[in-house]
Amino acid sequence: MASTKVKGIVLGGVNIKEKDKLVNLYTLEEGKITVSFKGVRGEKAKLKACKEIFCFGEFVIERSGASNIVTSCEIIDNFFALSKDLEKYYEGCAILDILNKTAFESNPALFIETIKALKSLCYDSATKFYIIDKFLLSFFKLSGYHFLSDKCVSCQARLGQMYFDYDLGALVCPACKRANCDLVTPSAFMAMKILYQTDYEKLPTVKLGGGGEVQAYHILSKNFEWKVGVSIIRII
Repeated sequence: MASTKVKGIVLGGVNIKEKDKLVNLYTLEEGKITVSFKGVRGEKAKLKACKEIFCFGEFVIERSGASNIVTSCEIIDNFFALSKDLEKYYEGCAILDILNKTAFESNPALFIETIKALKSLCYDSATKFYIIDKFLLSFFKLSGYHFLSDKCVSCQARLGQMYFDYDLGALVCPACKRANCDLVTPSAFMAMKILYQTDYEKLPTVKLGGGGEVQAYHILSKNFEWKVGVSIIRII
């Protein structure tokens, strides 16, 4: 058996056998991997807390064939406060859901972005949708789909009224608008620009108007669904 230590965060899992659990772990070193915890659902299991969603720590994994068995874990943070606030909990679940559906390879920048987003969500007081919007914008940028430009992606005309083209994954002008487009209001565009440019720890100081952050989330989540083929878990 080969032993490996990885830094990771639990994305979720399913119970198997009598007391075991199969978990998707998003790691700094390897991207998303599936690991198993043996006997972890027992009342006195030493790794009981390490199997829970949001647990961020250093996991020691024993590998034998196709099996990845977690033998120990040093918890760095469990983001426990998220479980005490239903809105924050669902926003955090949406962040992990994005990774669970896409993060198949190692991406250190995305891993760091995830930890920053969860820390801000757990310990700061940013307005609802600010953090998930910023995370999605960063996710697209790190995936090669940055689109916050003041020019139409098709004709390069300067944008006044603008639309989001889901086929192109970018902003277009009225002249280049096609069927699969949604209007981007000025407040939504401004929200995306401000949130993208603001550090997570400074988001509580941001005050947006016109519901731009909500409109931005609908566009960003729809763009994710269009690109990946599955929707993000619903935020209440």
